[in-house]
Parts: sequence; structure tokens; C-alpha cells
Amino acid sequence: MDLLMIVGVICVVFFIIQRSIMSFFRHPRPSHKKSRKFISFEDLMALFIVYSIIIFGFGSIYFTLIITGVPVLMEGGVPVNGDFTELTEAVSYFSAVTLLSVGYGDITPVGLGRWISVIEALVGYLLPAAFVLSTVVDTD
Repeated sequence: MDLLMIVGVICVVFFIIQRSIMSFFRHPRPSHKKSRKFISFEDLMALFIVYSIIIFGFGSIYFTLIITGVPVLMEGGVPVNGDFTELTEAVSYFSAVTLLSVGYGDITPVGLGRWISVIEALVGYLLPAAFVLSTVVDTD
């Protein structure tokens, strides 16, 4: 049952992340040629929302794995644990520093967590490039 729950959470999270990224790049942009060179406030807010969804999405994957007994994150040589609030804070923090490529090193991934963090870091590298390309390149 635990494995089925883990796979289900991972699939749902990846689906939500994929849909939010796709909706961001498909939302209508202004057709003004001159204003096209500037990033609108709406674009920045949409990008903020997409980043937030990705951070909390990957955080929920780490959270689910940890509460089902799969060690994926270590802090000071000890598996990350705590009550709901502490665990939510730790996985959200790790997810944010991984996605934003800061990587302080105070919390490190182990086992399956390494592969999940690699996927998250890859998304973190590709999303800004895709955003810049979609904003600057004129597709008309």
C-alpha cells in the first residue's frame, strides 16, 4: 500500500507540475510589438505561481517519501524528521534551494531523493531559459 501511495503522489504531482508549466506557456500574451519586449506584471505573477507549484509539488514528494519511511533527505548526517510543521518546512526549503540552484548543502538528498532532486534541478535550469525564449522570441 505504501508503494502504491508513493507512486500515486508522484504521478499526481508530476501531472500538476506539467499542467501548470504548459498553461503558463500557452496563456495569451499581448500582441503589441513594442510591449512584447518587456515582461509584464502578469507574466511575473504567472511565473511566481508556476515556481511555487513546482516547489510545493516536489516538496510533497519528499514529504510523502519521508512519512512512508523512505529516507530521501539528510541533515547533519541524520535523516530529516520532525512533526508535520517541521517536516513541511524542511522539505519546502530543500525543494526551493534545489529548484533555484542555490544548494546550500545543509540538507542533502540520499537514495531515491538524489534522482528526484536531479529532476527538480533540471526543471529549475530549463524553466528560466524557456521563459526568456517565450518572452523575447517573436512567434508571430
